[in-house]
Amino acid sequence: MQTNVCIQSRRTVRKFLPTPVPREVIEELIADASWAPSWGNTQPWELIVVAGAALDKFKDENRRAMMAGATSTPDIPMPQKWPDANKTRYRDVGKSVLSSLSIPREDIEGRTNYYGDMFFMFDAPALLLILLDKNLLVEYAMLDVGLFLQTFMLLACDRGLGTAALAASVTFPDVVRKLLPIPENKRLAIGAAIGWPDENAPVNNFQRERAPMEELFTWIE
Repeated sequence: MQTNVCIQSRRTVRKFLPTPVPREVIEELIADASWAPSWGNTQPWELIVVAGAALDKFKDENRRAMMAGATSTPDIPMPQKWPDANKTRYRDVGKSVLSSLSIPREDIEGRTNYYGDMFFMFDAPALLLILLDKNLLVEYAMLDVGLFLQTFMLLACDRGLGTAALAASVTFPDVVRKLLPIPENKRLAIGAAIGWPDENAPVNNFQRERAPMEELFTWIE
């Protein structure tokens, strides 16, 4: 697949098929993605892949924590405020997701169940967790994490796989650490669900939007 086609066709997958992803495929994706650029070639990312029974247990407990209203305590704080333009884009994609699922705004139970699915990793058969050493300066290291994750997701797209970068995978780090061997000196940066997308699901097919160039781009000579 041409690079620009892969970039434009990649999307957040919110409904996966139950078909497992072979371990060797994920390992190949990680090996190729490891060529992503990083500051001074530091390659600060450390990776854990969770699948099978371990992932099933994590998905159950992670969703249970969300449904119970557990306090969110991510290792790297989530943004609490956005400028108006960013907030509008965030709200618009939320509306598109819920509309594709036929969940009206007033359907509180439907919305809650959707968020439960998100914390269940949309039932993906594999989860990639990206860790960072606690001694690293978070701002620069997270730039590198983003470079790695984008590279990984594009490579997955080229293989016909779907991904979803999910803050929901690291929102409750106590749940992660209770079930998985996360070293004490590591931060949970972000996770990504991996699997074969359900191509027929409306939530995987709604029209996506991007800001017009004039909102994002300035040319200076």
